[in-house]
Amino acid sequence: MTYTKLLYELTDDVAVIRLNDPAVLNAMSTPLGLELLDALRRAETEARAILIGAEGRAFCSGANLAEGGFDLTDPDRDAGVRLESIFNPMILGMRASSLPIVTAVKGAAAGVGCGIACAGDMIVAGESAYFYQAFRHVGLTPDGGSTYLLSKAIGRVRAMEMMLMGTKIDAAKALDWGLINHVVPDDQVDAEALEIATELAKGPRSLGFIKASAWAALESSLEDQLGRERGYQRDAGRTEDFVEGVMSFREKRPAAFKGR
Repeated sequence: MTYTKLLYELTDDVAVIRLNDPAVLNAMSTPLGLELLDALRRAETEARAILIGAEGRAFCSGANLAEGGFDLTDPDRDAGVRLESIFNPMILGMRASSLPIVTAVKGAAAGVGCGIACAGDMIVAGESAYFYQAFRHVGLTPDGGSTYLLSKAIGRVRAMEMMLMGTKIDAAKALDWGLINHVVPDDQVDAEALEIATELAKGPRSLGFIKASAWAALESSLEDQLGRERGYQRDAGRTEDFVEGVMSFREKRPAAFKGR
């Protein structure tokens, strides 16, 4: 696929994906959504970590309502069509990816943009960043996985406040609430996120198992999770990286993992 709404490059085994429609603050349109889905799949084949950032002064301002796609005079209109075909597969794809994903957020992470940002395995935000559930202001309900992601990350009460009141949560509060990992000056966001993603890309194959296990724990019983840990430990122990990890420990040298 030729990308017109995002930038994609591979650097040090990191697939760096940047939303690139700054004229509309990277509002999520159908073309941008399809390109992001393709970029996530492509990264699985050639990278060991993913960084999702954006060009311009906003990460993503939400769904592109100007794109329309439904007739406001039609009583049977369906405002959720893009959720089924694009938004939901996008969030599920991020969660299911075997690669650790870092999101780099500057400015608005609103609507589905908030969901994409919070679906990262690690989240770096600039001081200008804010997380915004604007749906109540246009008579819609949260999407992009936000009801799940926010409730799991910051608890039902705080998530309810964000969604019911439609208030903006700035980066400092998001950090205090445990929604994100780091806050840095805006001009350091991309470098900080890339540094983290590069370090993750140097990690062992087991990082994928760690990610999968942590996501599964959000909705598993202790018994199920113990069984899952047992299976992933078996799988991790059969990787080349486990052998390298043990040998490097015995030889008192840094491990050189290959992601295999």
